[in-house]
Amino acid sequence: MTVQITEVRITPVAVKDPPLLNSVGVHEPYALRAVIELYAGPDLLGLSEAYGDDPSLERLRRVAPALIGLDPFDVHELHRRTATALGEAPEDMPTDMIGPPSASKTLAATFAAFEVACLDLQGRAIGRPVSDLLGGAVRAAVPFSGYLFYRWAGHPGHPDDGPEALTPDSIVDQAKDLVARYGFGSLKLKGGVRPPDEEIAAIRALRAAFPDHPLRLDPNTNWTVPTSIHVGTELAGVLEYLEDPTAGLEGMAEVARAVPMPLATNMCVTTFEDLPAAIEQRSVQVVLSDHHFWGGLRESVILAGICRTFDLGLSMHSNTHLGISLAAMTQLAAAIPNLTYACDTHIPWQVEDVIEPGVLRFVDGSVPVPTTPGLGVTLDRDALARLHEQYLTCGVRRRDDIGYMRSIVPSWSGIRPMF
Repeated sequence: MTVQITEVRITPVAVKDPPLLNSVGVHEPYALRAVIELYAGPDLLGLSEAYGDDPSLERLRRVAPALIGLDPFDVHELHRRTATALGEAPEDMPTDMIGPPSASKTLAATFAAFEVACLDLQGRAIGRPVSDLLGGAVRAAVPFSGYLFYRWAGHPGHPDDGPEALTPDSIVDQAKDLVARYGFGSLKLKGGVRPPDEEIAAIRALRAAFPDHPLRLDPNTNWTVPTSIHVGTELAGVLEYLEDPTAGLEGMAEVARAVPMPLATNMCVTTFEDLPAAIEQRSVQVVLSDHHFWGGLRESVILAGICRTFDLGLSMHSNTHLGISLAAMTQLAAAIPNLTYACDTHIPWQVEDVIEPGVLRFVDGSVPVPTTPGLGVTLDRDALARLHEQYLTCGVRRRDDIGYMRSIVPSWSGIRPMF
């Protein structure tokens, strides 16, 4: 079978986002994503989803013409063409990415966006799910964790879209709602927002309400080393893991030596180049992978092998995403035997999507792995057009949690660590 890419479409979209608080600020009213369509003739299509900020779109559009005529099974050639097309493109990272900018990270993120679409094309061409292309599914459903946020009731000037959550009791109420609706078997609180002792109280309240649920806390490096050790000591025997309490491999290593629970990261280990020092210093015990910036699905499988070799736990990080990314995450997680921690997802916070409903669903906190060809999802063309129009009119072009918070709280600095 000869398959060649004949057309590339890149459509930026904006989706409504609630006012979720984090260590640097608050989510804006709209989050940006890019939907990628790779066509191999009129009837064969591969899908992907990527960052939708201006720098990311510029890079995707720079690469797209170079993909015409590419065999989607030749991912090495895809990588070569991506690198050549990017050339001397600026290295400043897409705004949703984490860690210091670099040419290798820029290349990895851009390549990943097209690699997922190529794998979707491959699966559709041969009639097999993407998990089969990654070695075969080792689980029929992928567990996800309920993602809890401190939040406002609504964006200033917009109607409220949910209950405010700024206290331990309101976080418990939020958790009860997510567990009732989705059946999550573990819970993660996005911390670094309230004073640390308040967040300790919130975790203890969650433990009282959910005595059997694994619990996680992620302050996004908003704590000093002493604060991190204080929180880790206070929550001994309560947390499944503590995620990115403080910045840098050295600081994480110091905390890891002092607290009893594993430390997880998606901030100080974001590339393969970060792994040797992290392993040598024993800075982290759980790596939160993300195919969007680790270089795609196949590179994520390689990361899993390294984690297995060095006895590191493995899970998945989530940023604001839609159903195409959820499908890619699910196919990937299905094919990695040592991905034993429930994955993160923002999906319960998203009220808009670009895929036809009904294929991806949560059953007892897990997403059953689609077994139809490719990623197993189909574009909703009407939704894509509507969300693209929303992109054109919303005015957001780059994620800026700090700037948006300052527009509401002028004294806000967003400088970490705060506590």
